[in-house]
Amino acid sequence: MNNTTKGILLLLASAFGFAMMSMFIKLSGDLPTVQKTLFRNLVTAIIALGFVLKNQERIFGEKKNQKYLLLRSLLGTFGIVLNFYAIDHLVLSDADMLNKLSPFLLIIFSAIFLKEKARKFQVVAVFIAFIGTLFVIKPSFSVEVIPYAAGLTSAVFAAGAYTVLRFLGDKEQFYTIVFYFSFFSTVVLLPFVLFMYEPMSLQQTIYLLLAGSFATIGQFGITVAYKYAPAKEISIYFYSTIIYTSIISMVVFGQFPDMYSIIGYFIIFGASFYMYIQNKKQMS
Repeated sequence: MNNTTKGILLLLASAFGFAMMSMFIKLSGDLPTVQKTLFRNLVTAIIALGFVLKNQERIFGEKKNQKYLLLRSLLGTFGIVLNFYAIDHLVLSDADMLNKLSPFLLIIFSAIFLKEKARKFQVVAVFIAFIGTLFVIKPSFSVEVIPYAAGLTSAVFAAGAYTVLRFLGDKEQFYTIVFYFSFFSTVVLLPFVLFMYEPMSLQQTIYLLLAGSFATIGQFGITVAYKYAPAKEISIYFYSTIIYTSIISMVVFGQFPDMYSIIGYFIIFGASFYMYIQNKKQMS
């Protein structure tokens, strides 16, 4: 098995992990979004800490990287809270697709902040993906658009977090970065959770613990996958999560995306596939 194949398999596993995380977050019911986020990240922090200690790395990374680790964690925390809000209020596949706009936004942020020149085909792909977003969101001047706006904004924050990750590169171990982010968000959200805490049943607690466990699989999977192969070669496979969440939406929740959303899915996936093909051409 070559490195590219390993990267693809890890990315497919990661996509499945995140899809299952979304399912358990939605199954956990009517709890405050910050409470769900804290439980999700607390589980990930504990698991990541085990990796850090096992490999005898610095728990909070090197001093010179602190501002970047902090920025990545801050952006990631905002992103995940907004993503969970969208998951709670939208058809699961809609929320997931909006969050998957982050790779396109990453192109824009990399050009602005990392001075990575965007190629013409990348700009075209971003424009096509934006059109697809309009089909999913179906803009209207009503409160119904708020969850869609939250989902879109979660992608903006996620892209910002990934931009910082790209800058960090190999400066820190992946499990150190995951622990830092998870620990940071847990500490930041704890006061809010204490203020608005709602008692949970045993079933809800189990669902959130499972959400955290599957989120860890997703987080580690995507991080390690990109160590085996460049994102431009394998990132298209991460969109398999849309297949997973669509099936979960229909089978578990009885939710079906409308025709406009389905058209939007195809447009956004088409933009990603177009970018994947163009990247392959550039490498050949």
